[in-house]
Amino acid sequence: MQRGFKEPGEKPRRFYKAVAAAPVDGGFAILLDARAVRTPGGTRLALPTAALADLVAEDWAAQGEFIDMGAMHAQRLANTAIDAIPASREATAQSVADFAASDLLCYRAEAPQGLVRRQAEGWDPVLARAEAEEGLIFTRAAGIIHVPQPDETLARVRALALELDDFRLAGLAFATALYGSAVLAVATLRAWRPAEAAFDLSRLDETWQEEQWGVDDEAAERVARLRLEARMLGRWFDGLG
Repeated sequence: MQRGFKEPGEKPRRFYKAVAAAPVDGGFAILLDARAVRTPGGTRLALPTAALADLVAEDWAAQGEFIDMGAMHAQRLANTAIDAIPASREATAQSVADFAASDLLCYRAEAPQGLVRRQAEGWDPVLARAEAEEGLIFTRAAGIIHVPQPDETLARVRALALELDDFRLAGLAFATALYGSAVLAVATLRAWRPAEAAFDLSRLDETWQEEQWGVDDEAAERVARLRLEARMLGRWFDGLG
């Protein structure tokens, strides 16, 4: 096999020893043996804060013999913020609003009463704060039949997203997809709830089912992977200040 050649699907070998975050014009770069990391689009990676740069640097430092980009959650989110968001801000904001149009927190179980109560206790305070602090008024529904949300609410969600810089907007969109809820994403962005606690709120129904029927290994592995993403997301927003 030729040097440097990789079979399809093969992970690249780690080619660096030292990882460091260093100030540069426009922010903080990630250096691999003094070589600056670039995004897939070819742009030099520049993070807006030292804390965020340290978070991304940890991804690179944690790699073993091979580089697993799939496990580098902060680096991938940084790539999105730099390469994708500037050209798709309107579409990204609309995707957040689309989640709000059928937000997880608005669809409640009709039974059993234990789950009904758990949803109310976990979700109602978040919805109340979204209404009080962001003017987001949502219609609740029992069951899974779709109910339309107020146009004013969806417009406000979209406007809220567009007010953010590229790095926060990337984080908000990531959170919305992770939770299946724009409301929980806003709660994480505004630090009403820690990111991992918001993840737990997004899984109330699943957790209830697991308590009744148990957890299989495949599901547990998936939840563990998503929880790592939630933890990264919390540090991402913390790192932005």
